[in-house]
Amino acid sequence: QVQLVESGGGSVQAGGSLRLSCAASGRSFRTYAMGWFRQAPGKEREFVAAITWNGAMTYYADSVKGRFTISRVNAKNTGYLQMNSLKPEDTAIYYCAADPRQFTGGGLLPGYWGQGTQVTVSS
Repeated sequence: QVQLVESGGGSVQAGGSLRLSCAASGRSFRTYAMGWFRQAPGKEREFVAAITWNGAMTYYADSVKGRFTISRVNAKNTGYLQMNSLKPEDTAIYYCAADPRQFTGGGLLPGYWGQGTQVTVSS
């Protein structure tokens, strides 16, 4: 069983940066893939980024490539999403997710989710 808690959301002007954190409970997190999804008002939840259990490979949605960086520190049971050059269209609730299976933004949805953290980008 894995429990996930996000932090680091907030309000920022366009062009600014934020760093989201995802603190996980349970030693099994270290063997799980983890990632980030987001949901904007009136829109469906969408994939943002994912990382393998050992951090060797990362995956990104086209809309965030080159601006967002996903990482993890298994010794701290924590994952991160560094968001740079933020745009108003990045405004959403951001969710941390994890699963024993690797997900890359295709049909597979992870089985464990955090409660979400709000990110608001103003123009």
